[in-house]
Amino acid sequence: MTLYRSFGKRLFDVAFSAAALALLSPILIVVAALIRLKLGSPILFTQERPGFNGKPFRIWKFRTMTDARDAHGNSLPDAERLTTFGRWLRRASLDELPEFVNVLRGEMSVVGPRPLLMEYIPRYNQRQARRHEALPGITGWAQVNGRNAVSWPERFELDVWYVEHVGFWLDIGIIVDTVAIVFSGKGTTAKGHATMPYFMGNEEKRS
Repeated sequence: MTLYRSFGKRLFDVAFSAAALALLSPILIVVAALIRLKLGSPILFTQERPGFNGKPFRIWKFRTMTDARDAHGNSLPDAERLTTFGRWLRRASLDELPEFVNVLRGEMSVVGPRPLLMEYIPRYNQRQARRHEALPGITGWAQVNGRNAVSWPERFELDVWYVEHVGFWLDIGIIVDTVAIVFSGKGTTAKGHATMPYFMGNEEKRS
């Protein structure tokens, strides 16, 4: 285990996140006010996600969807709840900004595999499960290599590659590439989906 992976990465995360929250505080306030005006309360979306070694934590994000439900009280599909304003927040990755608080709390890293859903854990094969050998990140190797436009197997392979190659300059490169991708708006959604389709498992596990 490198010194950066075991010690320096945490110092980098704390310093970067504290600076980001301080510099971006005016944007955080404006976005929060717009969400309150356009979507109502709550402003933040929280959900249990798997962290390091699959240990659950609560992720903090800005809300991007309405709470619209059908006649039976069930939430409508993402495509029907995601507003134009919500799509813009996601395209600009502004909904991710509260996650810097998760980084300060030690639940996430600035760079790492994105935290997905708890229900996905038993659906991973042995190699895919290795994505939990690192803290989940606000951005990651998969996000700068296709974001949500790549297939689940490709995305997981990119996540595992990152776990096997964690390093300071790799993290810096991913952060720089992330800024460029955010401005381009590429890969925000999967083809034919409002966000990203659910991961249902691997073919070899379903056969």
